[in-house]
Amino acid sequence: MNFGALDPECAAYDSALFVVIPVPYDLTSTYQPGSRQGPGAILAASANMELYDDELGKSTYRQGIYTTPHVEVDARGPEHMMAAIRRAVADVLRDDKIPVLLGGEHSVTLGAVQAVKAAFPGLQTLQLDAHADLRESYQGTPYSHACIARRIQELCPLVQAGIRSMSEEEALFLRSGAVKTFSADFILDDPDWAEKICTHLDGDVYVTIDLDVLDPSCMPATGTPEPGGVSWRHLLMLLRPLAKKCKIRGLDVVELSPLPGQVAPDFLAAKLIYRIMGYISG
Repeated sequence: MNFGALDPECAAYDSALFVVIPVPYDLTSTYQPGSRQGPGAILAASANMELYDDELGKSTYRQGIYTTPHVEVDARGPEHMMAAIRRAVADVLRDDKIPVLLGGEHSVTLGAVQAVKAAFPGLQTLQLDAHADLRESYQGTPYSHACIARRIQELCPLVQAGIRSMSEEEALFLRSGAVKTFSADFILDDPDWAEKICTHLDGDVYVTIDLDVLDPSCMPATGTPEPGGVSWRHLLMLLRPLAKKCKIRGLDVVELSPLPGQVAPDFLAAKLIYRIMGYISG
């Protein structure tokens, strides 16, 4: 199945601006595994979207959206999986296309950022997330979903937004100033929050969205839901001006853990991806 269930002429690789890469991987998940089912659920939901975007007044799919076969899971460990993702994303970038990853757990982001950083050395990353993900290591690996931001900030400047859960280790690390972090409370309380976050980003940007950044009232289908999150509207209020100011070179949406009989979270994820594509394509 291709994203949006598009007709072949709009889903061909050669003419596509966006390349969707499903990554059904959740081998380091710890609380509620199931995000390996996320890519399939997003693709299924996308087949039921209206492809005309009423906010933007256009049909974004006409820019071309190709969907690759899913990245095969490498059970030898996270490092091997990150290498496979890095290769898949690098292939897309070589053809001047924008990679869009469907997770899967949040660790899949590292391979993508590695590839995008190689293509765009001035890269910055925006992480939208409930959790800081800044542990040095977790359950015996530095490549766990709980360490993804720590690894990214070693590669490029990192800005986090929506954060509302962290360990003492992560709180101490944040005091070093290595990462610019905006809490969910900041977003909910400061009227100029979006403008202030955007001031810390320019040029080439990679966007990673852990769906638990959203409040569980609108996104219950995540492995580690945290109360006090942001809304759908908050995400759009940040991402639209970001796409105008910066060049979004790649993105992912991760940590959807589908709930039987509840398709609204799947549909939200698919719609969010499509809306961001619309913002990027102008």
